[in-house]
Amino acid sequence: MPFGEQPAYLRVAGDLRRKIADGTLPPRTRLPSQARIRAEYGVSDTVALEARKVLMAEGLVEGRSGSGTYVRERPVPRRVIRTGYRPAGEVGPFRQEQADERVSGTWESHSDQEEAGPVIAERLRIKEGERVMRTRYLFRVDGEPSMLSTSWEPLAITGRTPVMLPEEGPLGGRGVVERMAAIDIVVDNVLEEVGARPGLAEEMLALGGVPGHTVLVIERTYRAGGRPVETADVVVPADRHHAVYHLPVR
Repeated sequence: MPFGEQPAYLRVAGDLRRKIADGTLPPRTRLPSQARIRAEYGVSDTVALEARKVLMAEGLVEGRSGSGTYVRERPVPRRVIRTGYRPAGEVGPFRQEQADERVSGTWESHSDQEEAGPVIAERLRIKEGERVMRTRYLFRVDGEPSMLSTSWEPLAITGRTPVMLPEEGPLGGRGVVERMAAIDIVVDNVLEEVGARPGLAEEMLALGGVPGHTVLVIERTYRAGGRPVETADVVVPADRHHAVYHLPVR
């Protein structure tokens, strides 16, 4: 569509976006008021308001109560480097989810038993309602929330074994591959599928972001002989992370 045929609010939003990108409107600068946008672009109050909504939805600006709308500080994205399983040394959950050796971090976790819903049952190839162990992780880098991960393991496999709780017992925190090996299950395949969606309110609250802003979701499943033994959703804010894959050439 030619530029001149764009709806007025997109034309205004596009010009303001360009000014943010080229530094004309640097971070922490107040966005032009609705009245100024209306006068500068020759548009109505409704168009000016819709243009500001577009920029806010894109995460380029943020509203401050009683103060106005300001250009957001754009974070330098961290690289979430995915290299698959590495057998050397202890593989804790942070290293399992973030393979960049230059990054150090901490995590907290909590495990509960629950019944598998239809989506998780399909991913684990079990019947809906079967018992699974769900473990939720919050990862931090330099003290700042960086990543969420929720994993599910069939209790038909791990129940009543020393590795039933991923972060407790003799192999607590050692990662899926080593824990499964301890109960004579050999993990031979890891599948990851990457998607994007709006962040849920509770996710963004934990990650220090804005509800509705885009997150990357890495859906990971470990398999042994074709049988899924663990599946997980890894969630990171898209404006703070790039997913980088190192794929071996055979």
